[in-house]
Amino acid sequence: MASTLPSADTVVKTAATYGRDLAERVIWTFLVAAGGVALAAGPASMFSASFWQTVGTAGIAAVGSLVKGLFARVVGSRNSASTVAGV
Repeated sequence: MASTLPSADTVVKTAATYGRDLAERVIWTFLVAAGGVALAAGPASMFSASFWQTVGTAGIAAVGSLVKGLFARVVGSRNSASTVAGV
């Protein structure tokens, strides 16, 4: 019976790719959400945002994530939403 387990080299490459993709997504999510708060609530009142300002922030973050994914298709791999090379 043949083994269907991937080689150790494949596992390491996959883990490295996953780590780069995850790091990029975390950083971009933080930047877009912070920008959303600044736009929706304003920098002066961002710690006391209303319900609708919070909903607006979530919407801005979602649109920012979509735009980033579309931008990544132009600068990165056509089959990935990541701008990191090789992901």
